[in-house]
Amino acid sequence: MNDITIIGGGLVGGTMALGLAQNGFSVTIIDAHKKGSQTKRAFDGRSYALAQATIRMFTVLGLWADLHANAQPILQVKASDGRAGQGPAPWHLHFDHDDLGEGPMGFMVEDRFVRLALSNALNTTPNITQTFGHTVTAQDGGVITLDNGTHIQANLIIGCDGRQSSTAQRAGIKRRVTNYHQTALVCAIDHDLPHNGIAHQFFMPEGPLAILPLPGNRSSIVWSDQTDRAKAINDLPDAEYLEFLRPRFGDFLGDISLTGARFTYPLTLTVASEMTAARMALAGDAAQGVHPIAGQGLNLGLRDVATLVEVVTRAKRRGEDFGAADVLQRYADWRSFDRTTLTTATDGFNRLFSNDNALLRPLRDFGMAAVSAAPNLRRAFMREAAGMSGDIPHLLQGKAL
Repeated sequence: MNDITIIGGGLVGGTMALGLAQNGFSVTIIDAHKKGSQTKRAFDGRSYALAQATIRMFTVLGLWADLHANAQPILQVKASDGRAGQGPAPWHLHFDHDDLGEGPMGFMVEDRFVRLALSNALNTTPNITQTFGHTVTAQDGGVITLDNGTHIQANLIIGCDGRQSSTAQRAGIKRRVTNYHQTALVCAIDHDLPHNGIAHQFFMPEGPLAILPLPGNRSSIVWSDQTDRAKAINDLPDAEYLEFLRPRFGDFLGDISLTGARFTYPLTLTVASEMTAARMALAGDAAQGVHPIAGQGLNLGLRDVATLVEVVTRAKRRGEDFGAADVLQRYADWRSFDRTTLTTATDGFNRLFSNDNALLRPLRDFGMAAVSAAPNLRRAFMREAAGMSGDIPHLLQGKAL
């Protein structure tokens, strides 16, 4: 019997295992993917905007040393309304890292580097066992059964298995799902001119377009459109795909070309009604999956990680049963305000901006300009996005437990 079993071996599940093992827990990860299938060496277009608090946690866990050389600091964020072929509206929201006063607002890091660094750490950390290529078929309290008939018992099960979490379903946890009828088109581009570490968010009637700086003259694109149109665009050859992107992107970075692969994924808001059940807790997208409008999805999941690691570690050190209902409720209570705030905010922003309402457009433009002109309010928004406001777990402060 191990202390904790984590179902889901992605970035949230892997980081959870690393944090727990470094604080004395024996951990088993159940990963449905084949070993090595998620750690590819070639650039495939996927990247993450890691908030400042996430960087602090990665530093404590020993991951940042392998990542910082390939990371691009985000020094400014500019957000505005826009229309294809017309460029951004004159009134916009502007954040600068100098206003934060604590270094860059975050860093862009390619998926391949994060997964490789995490895989290397998991493979060399004592007390971590990894099971690849198997799924869970049954769950009864702290006992799970794999598809090969193996039984694994633990004091606590943590579901990190995504938006359609089977762990939550087996525990009888319901979830609220909002279908935005939008699809995100994800790619990376090379461009002629330097981006100077500036991230751009254009709010277009069809959906937001994010342009996020990568090392060199490259940027990551997350481009949302109505599902039918997004599918039709993604089915096009590269040259025609670019013809749709160029009028939305503009020419402020010179000519653009595709690099790496292209991806799509449907956009929904999914929120589990409960974060815990008997000897079970949810984290990451299994607990809440949000619209990528503010780039907070992975960071939100990693805040779950930092919180749960701290709650169960402190419970164990006090001699408590760390898988007991009252201990897990502390985790749910601690995460309640932040997850409610972020899910509500991302949903509201998407509904407010993904339209061409003639009445709303001038009001939201004025609102962005007003926030941009108010230093204290602007800094409060920046601290929230950086994960540096509220009751912050030790790992997100850059402190070991």
